[in-house]
Amino acid sequence: MQKNIEKITKQLLEEIGEDPNREGLLKTPSRVAKAWKFFSKGYNQSLEELINNAIFNEDARDMVIVRDIEFFSLCEHHLLPFFGKAHVGYIPNGKVIGLSKIPRIIDMFARRLQVQERLTHQIADAIKNVLEPKGVAVVLEGRHMCMQMRGVEKQNSFAATSAMSGQFKKSAETRSEFLAITNRNIV
Repeated sequence: MQKNIEKITKQLLEEIGEDPNREGLLKTPSRVAKAWKFFSKGYNQSLEELINNAIFNEDARDMVIVRDIEFFSLCEHHLLPFFGKAHVGYIPNGKVIGLSKIPRIIDMFARRLQVQERLTHQIADAIKNVLEPKGVAVVLEGRHMCMQMRGVEKQNSFAATSAMSGQFKKSAETRSEFLAITNRNIV
């Protein structure tokens, strides 16, 4: 993979009119290949390995929320970054997950080519599948460079997506509590 990406990057530099042999660009193909290995590492991760048995039997009954989790990903349409904050909540049903696993789940899916809508649901589905909770809520707020750097060039825009299941979908009160705790006024 490394050598192929280096070759493609060198060709890209030539195609846009650059000299890949210029001093400042000599190591660019290697740097780009290493960056892409990192950006796409989610393809080589599995949910089971990532969680690593960090699910615990617990009689917790109240909402668990991890909010303001920074994420970044690459838009599959333009290969440009989008980034922002994720807010994840669930209502336990006899099991809880180690809190650090929630950002790791987000990163696993974010480090693949994505659209924000799919990313939101992948996170929610993963938590739903491993915990079987009474409900899951995920809200992502993202800034998309494909909208800010090109196209419509709207610098202050952001996209908000949500995925709600179980009690969060059925109960306006539960959904409102989650949104209030995450300081979001979306109902």
